[in-house]
Amino acid sequence: MDVIHFPDDPRPARWVQPVLALGNFDGLHRGHRKILERMRRVATERGATSVIMTFDPHPPRVVRPDKAPPLLMTKAQKLEAIAAAGVQGAAVVRFTPELSRWDPETFVRAVLVDWLRVSEVWVGANFLFGHDRAGNFSLLRVLGQRYGFRAEKIDPVRYKDFVVSSTRVRRLVTEGRVDEAGALMGHQYYIDGTVVRGDQRGRTLGFPTANLCSENELLPPNGVYATTAQIGAVVHPSVTNIGTRPTVDDTGRTVIETHVFTFDQDLYGQSIRVGFVQRLRDERRFDSLDLLRAQIDADCQRARVLFNRLSL
Repeated sequence: MDVIHFPDDPRPARWVQPVLALGNFDGLHRGHRKILERMRRVATERGATSVIMTFDPHPPRVVRPDKAPPLLMTKAQKLEAIAAAGVQGAAVVRFTPELSRWDPETFVRAVLVDWLRVSEVWVGANFLFGHDRAGNFSLLRVLGQRYGFRAEKIDPVRYKDFVVSSTRVRRLVTEGRVDEAGALMGHQYYIDGTVVRGDQRGRTLGFPTANLCSENELLPPNGVYATTAQIGAVVHPSVTNIGTRPTVDDTGRTVIETHVFTFDQDLYGQSIRVGFVQRLRDERRFDSLDLLRAQIDADCQRARVLFNRLSL
């Protein structure tokens, strides 16, 4: 997938009449995927190039940083997921205080028309753009008629009783309801990180762990989770503890520890992806290491039962 950045990079010459999906795409949930599927289908039918446009940093970081939400994905994770969805190009707009003051028509003319020369733009039904978010889909369609491109929208996507949105997914993750968050996303909520050296306490308890240093902004709340651990191309069942380890540590420092089933190789310095399947319990303090060891064993057994049921 080609990745270009505004305003630094020119549009690649091989991009033919781009059909564009426009949005933030944080989490790449079911609603986002529906937009991408529709956009890709239209592009294929016309022999055009399928392209997404997103913003970096996330616009609230610039216009209201005190209220900006933690993101579900890093920029690298988002671009990886978009490429995996079969999109041919990504246009990343550097969101600055100056750009935030552009009125909707200035944005459309400078970015969509002069830079990308789009033939069609797809957005979600509630997409807003321009200074003070003054632009909506109706205005985008009017501007499209003025500048020679089509504008189309996708109605909100529902999953069971919920409208799917990044805001709802964030709330579910924050509440530890990672299984429900995954259902709305259409994939596990995951974090990436590098394995760093810990105190090897888990190994002495018989449950060696990979201690993860992650750049992801949003962690589920402290507790024990049934997880998957992707190491290279292989996905392993695992159990992950997020918390302060009150039984063995009094520093109050939050750590992420993953015990990977049937895997006992040196992971130091390697990157792994931890996907959250289901919350098992709260983190708590135990009166002895023996009680902690017994509880970890029970956590692993419960996770195995869950994995067998889900055929993981």
